[in-house]
Amino acid sequence: MAGKEKARIPRSVYDRELLRLQAELVKLQEWVRHERARVVVMFEGRDAAGKGSTIKRVIEHLNPRVVRIAALPGPTERERTQWYFQRYVEHLPAAGEIVLFDRSWYNRAGVERVMGFCTPEEHRRFLQQCPIFERLLVDDGILLRKYWFSVSRDEQERRFRSRIDDPMRRWKLSTIDLRSVTQWEDYSRAKGDMFVHTDITESPWYVVESDEKRRVRLNMIAHLLASVPYSEVPQEEVFLPARPESNGYLRPDRLLQTYVPDHAATLKETGP
Repeated sequence: MAGKEKARIPRSVYDRELLRLQAELVKLQEWVRHERARVVVMFEGRDAAGKGSTIKRVIEHLNPRVVRIAALPGPTERERTQWYFQRYVEHLPAAGEIVLFDRSWYNRAGVERVMGFCTPEEHRRFLQQCPIFERLLVDDGILLRKYWFSVSRDEQERRFRSRIDDPMRRWKLSTIDLRSVTQWEDYSRAKGDMFVHTDITESPWYVVESDEKRRVRLNMIAHLLASVPYSEVPQEEVFLPARPESNGYLRPDRLLQTYVPDHAATLKETGP
């Protein structure tokens, strides 16, 4: 149940199940390509809720020509004058493609509303138009899945602190991320309003409890797979052709080429 602390999934169990689910994602990918389906998966939630790490596991073994990530930067001056959904439309999938939105048009219902990047009228118009827009997508045959990653206040703060202390991940923290700590309730109200207007039958929200990262990754991927009526596509057998006899080709002298220095040879084994 939501809010009840659960035991952490053992690493061995997690690794085994993640690999199984990733193998199924490959089957889903091949089905999408074969059936020329169009799939949109949206990853939304508070900062540090685990969206990025889950996306990383989803795409790890997939073909980037079939599955791509749409992570849009802030709008340009020209884009600010367009219909709000316009710049997102060009990132929607064509036949045989899957698009993962790492944040999406729901920016307007969350960060833009809370931070004052849009007017109250623009926010009201978004809540009115968004269900219509998504119904049009679904009616046109797009398989749309919307996931909300729900992280607790304490866990979000813990993750923020760990990023501050880790120079390899400090870049993930923006000014807006840090401000979200003091505006927790504002984001909660914005999320509540968003769900009231956009949690519709044609494109419902699916909430993923994300305090435990191993659990959230497995749960989200398993649900996505269960929600799409894919099947395994028969694959043609692949045979490695026999290597032909040489026809006289001689490789140029290696001294004529510039090689990358062998940095690996300079490394020394260290103790445990």
